[in-house]
Amino acid sequence: MAPSSAPEAGHRTAATVTTERLLLRPVRTGDVPAVTRLWTDPEVRLHLGGPVAEQVVRIRQRRIVGATGVHAVVRASDGVLLGLVTVEPEAREGEAEVSYQFLPEHWGQGYAREAVAAVVERALESVPSVVAVTQQANGRSRRLLEGLGMVHAESFVEFDAHQVLYRKRA
Repeated sequence: MAPSSAPEAGHRTAATVTTERLLLRPVRTGDVPAVTRLWTDPEVRLHLGGPVAEQVVRIRQRRIVGATGVHAVVRASDGVLLGLVTVEPEAREGEAEVSYQFLPEHWGQGYAREAVAAVVERALESVPSVVAVTQQANGRSRRLLEGLGMVHAESFVEFDAHQVLYRKRA
């Protein structure tokens, strides 16, 4: 079912970003089931610390609609939610951080690259740099970030896993 294009009353607004195939907009109430799948799908969560606990999911479900910096990635042709891209200003030592997750059935089609590239470019219009962190073992994510011109800046252990931080400057 395609989400409504009308904004919901009372939700915080965020800039909409469009690409050739995608619409990146604030999360709506109708998106919550697909977003919940992003938090609970073992394949999506493989390099993100595993599925999110049920009580945390319930809290996130109440906060995600209209959340600032969170973009629902929707295929423009049919309104299907593919994933999320989030930008948190000053998240890591004062730098903006981009993060993303996509449903597995949409992997390998270039949607993540297209969405993350658009969000990073938009962020770089107002901040000097953007960082992204992924697990060292996540080769797909590392290739995506490198393909966007992000540079491996440091490696460290966080959440009991080897992580790599990538950076792109304006």
